[in-house]
Amino acid sequence: MLDTLTKRRIDTARDILVGKLPDPKSQVEQITIALIYKFMDDMDKQSEELGGKETFFTGEYEKYAWSKIFDPRVSGYELVGLYGEAIQKMNHNPNIPQLFRNIFKNAYLPYRDPETLKMFLKVIGEFEYDHSEKLGDAFEYLLSIMGSQGDAGQFRTPRHIIDFMVKVVDPCKTETILDPACGTAGFLISSFNHIQNKNKKDGRINLTADERTRLINNFSGYDISPDMVRLSLVNMYLHKFPAPKIYEYDTLASEEKWNEFYDIILANPPFMSPKGGIKPHKRFSIQAKRSEVLFVDYIAEHLNPNGRGGVIVPEGIIFQSGNAYKKLRKMLIENSLFTVVSLPAGVFNPYSGVKTSILFLNKNLAKKTDKILFVKVNHDGFGLGAQRRKIKENDLPLVSEIIKKYKQSIIEDKEIEFNLNEAKFAHVVKKEKIAESGDYNLSGDRYKEAVVYSGKWDFVELGELCDFKNGLWKGKKEPLKKVSILRNTNFTKTGVLDYSNVAVHPIEISQLKTRTLEYGDIILEKSGGGPTQPVGRVALFCKKNGQIYSYSNFTARIRVINESKINPIYLWRCLHYLHQQGITKNCQNRTSGIRNLDLNAYKKIRIPLPPLEVQEQIVVELDSYQKIIDGAKQVVENYKPTFKIDPEWGIMEIGEMCNLMTGGTPKSTVKEYYGGNIKWIVSGDVHLGEIFDCPNRITQKGLENSNAKYLPIDSVLIALNGQGKTRGTVALLRTHATCNQSIVSIFPKNRDTVISEYLYVILKRMYLEIRNLTGDNQRSGLNMSIIKKIKIPVPPIEIQQQIVAQIEREQKVIDANKELITIFENKIKDKIADVWGE
Repeated sequence: MLDTLTKRRIDTARDILVGKLPDPKSQVEQITIALIYKFMDDMDKQSEELGGKETFFTGEYEKYAWSKIFDPRVSGYELVGLYGEAIQKMNHNPNIPQLFRNIFKNAYLPYRDPETLKMFLKVIGEFEYDHSEKLGDAFEYLLSIMGSQGDAGQFRTPRHIIDFMVKVVDPCKTETILDPACGTAGFLISSFNHIQNKNKKDGRINLTADERTRLINNFSGYDISPDMVRLSLVNMYLHKFPAPKIYEYDTLASEEKWNEFYDIILANPPFMSPKGGIKPHKRFSIQAKRSEVLFVDYIAEHLNPNGRGGVIVPEGIIFQSGNAYKKLRKMLIENSLFTVVSLPAGVFNPYSGVKTSILFLNKNLAKKTDKILFVKVNHDGFGLGAQRRKIKENDLPLVSEIIKKYKQSIIEDKEIEFNLNEAKFAHVVKKEKIAESGDYNLSGDRYKEAVVYSGKWDFVELGELCDFKNGLWKGKKEPLKKVSILRNTNFTKTGVLDYSNVAVHPIEISQLKTRTLEYGDIILEKSGGGPTQPVGRVALFCKKNGQIYSYSNFTARIRVINESKINPIYLWRCLHYLHQQGITKNCQNRTSGIRNLDLNAYKKIRIPLPPLEVQEQIVVELDSYQKIIDGAKQVVENYKPTFKIDPEWGIMEIGEMCNLMTGGTPKSTVKEYYGGNIKWIVSGDVHLGEIFDCPNRITQKGLENSNAKYLPIDSVLIALNGQGKTRGTVALLRTHATCNQSIVSIFPKNRDTVISEYLYVILKRMYLEIRNLTGDNQRSGLNMSIIKKIKIPVPPIEIQQQIVAQIEREQKVIDANKELITIFENKIKDKIADVWGE
């Protein structure tokens, strides 16, 4: 396991080299060579301490031993000469194994600065290796920091993608395995680990010595770059390969290994081709100059008759219309391709945002089926930004199971059936369908058929589609378990759950078994409601984090019996619509106070049941609307008018610069005081912001026989009291109106000192502060005296106007978002109404 000391030393070594070698790959190469050099010296020391002899630095190579080159008598320039000479000559050292000679092949010192080399080797000298595992930890870290080889189109394949591909291809202990563009040997090592894990018994690897020897000899890798070959050799050696079969070899231009075939081939070959293209030999089936075409052709042609493979390809392989691309796709479909996995763009970040796919080849299965499986990965367990941070969403395990299920269906000669969740990711397409156009396009979405529907469906009773289970409250019989309980108070008017105030109670474990909520469950309110709100609200449970939730005895759980018949999200939308339309009123009792839902009557409600494909289309459409609504709500709910207050501005009390007045209420028992044409504002109207009208009216007699009076147009109104959040709310009066005694009107004495619009903005900003003010003797509620004493900053008039203009611009954006919410809430209602045929 990598320790912080090892990590720090490597980072320090890189920092020393960066001035001379800015390329991360060059840094990794020099650190690798130096670490191996030091490792050999440490092994010599260990052998000597155990009574043996040195084996690496002997004879004419003795002068290159670590202790010799670091002799205090050796000058800086002599050190450069000795070390540079040593790493260049080490591949000719007859005393070291061929593996180590290969590692030092073409090695050289790319700079000649004594101080840099001395500082660098001093850091390397701090490493002490009593076991190759230590070197392995250091090397793993080196690989993790190595950047792209962009000029060659090579990008280090993320380990989780390598492991996913290996799991799908599933190599066995007797099979030969090749990576023809092996880089750092990631696919080979992952395959080796996979095979070892497959052959474990009681936690131990169950392979005989002969089986292990044969297994190690089954792995081969090619790479055109000597630097990559060096890194692969080290990596394989550190994973217990005593003599790795890694070759410096031009897979596309050389014919030397053309007649070598393999059971398994895995690769992420270079995507880019040099100017003028590749110049391959003539033995390829597909004549091309593009490296990605030639590599895929090579892999397909070098599989044994029952061979399997996996290769990462750029989008050009999937859909480009050039002749070579079309011929390649045709050849793959006819001979070996059985699955195409589309990866999200960004998998190779930060090196490249290129969009890629994985082609899985299986010659045996391809002969037995007339279809290709297409699977789309939306999330690979990491964010798709430059940093690639780990996230919860990961489709790869499910995709792996889908491919496994597809393989099994081919083996058993059965049609594959996807469940609701699988169908979101995968579909199969007949090969003849792909061949129809002649371009053999492998874009899976191209072959998804749109479902045309009439809008007339069968209606089915809820009781046939769903399982209902009443909730529970505190348990009495042991054993008990504390569990989060969702209640009516967690319901919202939008049909989602508010998890901010969840009760936690001990529940009987025997009862909990059948009352633990699962993703996609719907919670139904069966007791509650009131005169203006019928019982029967629903809320969707959509948590996947493993925490146990149950539901209260005032609710029931609805669970879909068969997800191949009805989509739970579609069901929730329908049930939410039922309540919005007031249909559940017919299922509640008629008693006053609390309402109870008649579950038997509720179960008999009939809902439209279109085909599952149509349900899923509806869900996707409504989800897209909901995302717009949620985004707009975020803007509206989080907006607060803000501006910078200059400490140089004067501070004044409202009473100093404004006239204040309040109103009154005509006697409610005198009918002729009400229903006239005089607008009469109450505290509940103040939340409207700008008031142009109000619902209440009084008569002239009502005005004359009460304290109600006309307020100045453009006065600022503050609600002195009222329910909920009303007290302290602020509005601008834009019409001729009166008010009751629960409102105070504020109007500037001199509009050269302060303007109404600025007063409105600043008092709205001070809402919480005003709301918490109290009267004499700590009495709650506001009054005119309190409002008069409120102090506000008063900038010059031109600054007030600028502030108001800025806030008005911002408010237009907020109003547009409010309108957006209304539009898309209506779109959701209209869509559901269409389904119901309304």
